[in-house]
Amino acid sequence: MSRLLHGNSLIPPGLKVEEVSVGTGVLLVSARLLAISAPCPSCGNPSARLHNRYQRKIADLPTAGRRVSICLTVRRFRCVAPACRTRIFAERLDQSTARRYGRRTNRLDCIVHQLGLALGGRPGQGFARRLMVPVSNDTLLRVVRRRTRLATDPLTVIGIDDWAFRRNHSYGSIVCDLERRRIVALLPDREVATIERWLAVRPEIRIIARDRGGGYGEAYGASAVMSSASARVPSTSGCPSSTNSG
Repeated sequence: MSRLLHGNSLIPPGLKVEEVSVGTGVLLVSARLLAISAPCPSCGNPSARLHNRYQRKIADLPTAGRRVSICLTVRRFRCVAPACRTRIFAERLDQSTARRYGRRTNRLDCIVHQLGLALGGRPGQGFARRLMVPVSNDTLLRVVRRRTRLATDPLTVIGIDDWAFRRNHSYGSIVCDLERRRIVALLPDREVATIERWLAVRPEIRIIARDRGGGYGEAYGASAVMSSASARVPSTSGCPSSTNSG
């Protein structure tokens, strides 16, 4: 049984296709949102008072060996609430369709993310071009970093060292999560009191990798004493250990 392929079935839900044109290697889809009104992002009151329109381009999954570019007509509305500070606002796509200010749909962004995870930067860039998904190696890596979920496990193993905000002028301390290989904090200075306060509110830290300087060692020792005193623990068996990183 034959079925006709409707244009609206090729684009994300919530959009209405108005025109489709074929360019050189690209399928241009003109679309708009189905909603008649839009809620104000500040007060939440819906408004249908049209102010103007503008065009926004969003890349979507390729079709029939061609890139797909959705030319979305976005409307700007006037807020009808007298007490609202927002006077003019633009209607927004559903978060399941595309991110705010995003240049790709979520389903295409998922493909880019998987390519970045599997192949990395430059290999992923070459393979994506063959899939009619032209992205740079920097974009692949940026999407992987953005879509990496923040771990909910406690911070237990850290590394701490000097950090130059401006070389030879301003220095602070950088704290890294050594298990997940990510920066967790940039402290404003290298003072023992600053590091001590930061460690005191994180008693779950068990291992600290540091240099041979005495400041960081003194800070974690004092913070362990403070944590033990606040918890009224008589022994120091739960104090974090320190590893000299050289």
